[in-house]
Amino acid sequence: MVVVLEKNIGDKLIEDIIKHLEDFGFAVHKSTGVEQIVLGAIGVKPDFDIRKVKVLDGVSEVYRITEPFKLASRSFKKEDTKIKLGNSCIGENEIIVFAGPCSVENEHQMFTIAEIVATAGAKILRGGAFKPRTSPYAFQGLGEEGLKLIRNAADANNLLVVTEILEATQIDLIGKYTDIYQVGARNMQNFPLLKELGKTNKPVMLKRGLSATIEEWLMSAEYILSNGNKDVMLCERGIRTFETYTRNTFDVSAIPVVHKKSHLPVIADPSHAVGLRDKVMPLALAAVAAGTDGLMIEVHHDPEKALSDGPQALLPNQFIELMKQVKLIAEVIGRKI
Repeated sequence: MVVVLEKNIGDKLIEDIIKHLEDFGFAVHKSTGVEQIVLGAIGVKPDFDIRKVKVLDGVSEVYRITEPFKLASRSFKKEDTKIKLGNSCIGENEIIVFAGPCSVENEHQMFTIAEIVATAGAKILRGGAFKPRTSPYAFQGLGEEGLKLIRNAADANNLLVVTEILEATQIDLIGKYTDIYQVGARNMQNFPLLKELGKTNKPVMLKRGLSATIEEWLMSAEYILSNGNKDVMLCERGIRTFETYTRNTFDVSAIPVVHKKSHLPVIADPSHAVGLRDKVMPLALAAVAAGTDGLMIEVHHDPEKALSDGPQALLPNQFIELMKQVKLIAEVIGRKI
């Protein structure tokens, strides 16, 4: 349930209310908004009489959250979550662009691509050092050497880093190099991993599972939020349907739907969604028009020699053109890139 506190309430009274909620058996999560403080009382207690909370001094109103995802719900937090990273903020008026190769391959590749995307206006460098591949014989990534390369390339070009994590044992290692942990589609329901990421102090980008509903996606985010990490962003990367022409089907409708149901930022990944570089720009434009908070774009200076996902990686001139086009769409809807 959600407990809305009276305006200008004192710290001592807040502590007393939290203590009462904990005594009732609830786990309490505090959200400080622009005007009011809200407490999320989490626990499966369908028969609990909420009047016991309404009568507490300092409580303005109490109501139940009907959605199964509690902390990710707009009912719990009406203001958009804003994730601050250096000079950037995900979830505000600026649409943040993540760009880079699918996989970290070598030093020349990373420094070349990092300079290209930074010059064009990207803020975050993407690239996988650990790659979950369908085939066990495909390139699996460079491991820690890849992490060092992406970190150095990002620092040299004033970029942040996002890279994928596959299992909880990698948290400390990857945390030394990345600014954002990326949870891939195949790990969206790896609940032990999500719980451990919830205990970290770095933002998490949670990609939608290949066949996941929006509710399942938000429930996965709930695992991270309920373990203490409030800096979660969701990434729509296409879902598996009966269509075979494109790699996946990009669910552009997920962007406004999630924004209505949740306060979490939504990032769009048209590269993985379509799998064909000539279709990436139209989907990126559609995502911006639909209200995405960020774009995740694959870029490679020599995609024919890429070790993974070359066909969906934009060439440098294509990425530069994409940035020009999405800026125009952003301006139309009152946002910027």
